Amino acid sequence: MNEARKQLVAGLKSKLVVSCQAYPGEPMRRADITAAVAQSVVAGGASAVRVQGLADIIAVRQAVEVPIIGLIKAGHDGVYITPSVAHAKACIEAGADIVAVDATLRERGAGETFADAVAAIHDCFPQSAVMADCASLEDAKAAEDAGADLIGTTLAGYTPDSYAYSRPATEGPDLRFIEALCLTVKAPVVVEGRIHSPEDLRQVYEFPIHFACVGTAITHPQRITGWYTKMLP
Repeated sequence: MNEARKQLVAGLKSKLVVSCQAYPGEPMRRADITAAVAQSVVAGGASAVRVQGLADIIAVRQAVEVPIIGLIKAGHDGVYITPSVAHAKACIEAGADIVAVDATLRERGAGETFADAVAAIHDCFPQSAVMADCASLEDAKAAEDAGADLIGTTLAGYTPDSYAYSRPATEGPDLRFIEALCLTVKAPVVVEGRIHSPEDLRQVYEFPIHFACVGTAITHPQRITGWYTKMLP
């Protein structure tokens, strides 16, 4: 592994990464707001941020110095998280240090594979890392074989039932999946998805993971407010 990439990944060991994303049509879906949110979470102790979209990556790169995990969402169905080599390269060129790519074993466009994205990033940007967004143990094993620098639980519980390796969505972090992943792959494991409280974070760090990424519970006020309004009499 390239030494700079090795240090980048090692530097996130046992840290907190925060996902700073808003969905299309939401009031906070603006690059300048994403940058301000990123600055806020870094001030609170986040060691890196995860950011979606080129405009947001560019804005956040200008606002913070911590590593950025970048991605592009193209579409809403199937493989849409950084679905092509071109998307992956664009994230790095915009300022991301790590690019997150859907690593599920589903068919993707242009006849490309997840391995193609890993090879392209490592060849063109040897200092940059690739995070595999996985939904299952099968995805993770294939992603590791393809050379992924980080294996994430990002898509566990979020793929349709039609996907052969789909997992049911858990209320909180998918602890059984995390345990199986840590026992199976040698690549650093990233836990992301449904970490809703500091207690959830404590639980996932009971496993030998590399780092955890928290999003909604920190940076999505609409969803957080909904959790509270559901409790009203």
